[in-house]
Amino acid sequence: MTKNKVISTEAILSTLCNSVTEVLSSASGNEIGYSAMVQKITRTCMRPDIGCFVLFDGGFTGLVITNFTSQAAMEIYGDYMRNMGMPESEIARSHLSDDVSNVMGELMNQIVGDFTGKVRSQLHTSITQNQPKMMAINKQVQISVDTNMDRPQARRVTFTTGNQNIFYLELAMDKTEFIKLHDFDIVEDEDPDTIIAATKKQQESKSAKAAEPTDLDDDFMADLGL
Repeated sequence: MTKNKVISTEAILSTLCNSVTEVLSSASGNEIGYSAMVQKITRTCMRPDIGCFVLFDGGFTGLVITNFTSQAAMEIYGDYMRNMGMPESEIARSHLSDDVSNVMGELMNQIVGDFTGKVRSQLHTSITQNQPKMMAINKQVQISVDTNMDRPQARRVTFTTGNQNIFYLELAMDKTEFIKLHDFDIVEDEDPDTIIAATKKQQESKSAKAAEPTDLDDDFMADLGL
């Protein structure tokens, strides 16, 4: 009898960390990495300078918090805006700007969306989440976020940007294990950006072919003496 594979909190956390690095690296155009060492913590908190929390429910219950220093947030935000072709004059200069909060909240939304897709394909279960709430936090304020969990486990992971700025991800979720009863194929979700790029390339190829003169066109022009 083969031993069934067990997927624990740490494996789910690793999946979440991969979503963070993939989305932010793609968005900023710079490598985002995370520590191989994870901290066990007693509770999750939002800390200065800018933070975000997302609650999810369904196959399992949990809470994800990201805590950015102002330097890390501005680096990721600025690189993302430049990647989008935004001129320097229109890029915010302070992490207190609403534009920074909106952009970082949207990136967090993409991260959680990628994570829920991975959970669906890898664990064969479904989770839903609320809209991420990203906000700048005064240095004198610390907010604890609680959620109803029977046996909560909390973890913190340190991330590093391309310029060596630091931010943190905290995960709290019910103590749970997924036990793999039999093998199954994991269907990877298609990347929308890849689909859009492929479609654009296909359209450009068709346009180029349509613009090329055909032999029939050459014969017609020759008959006209041109």
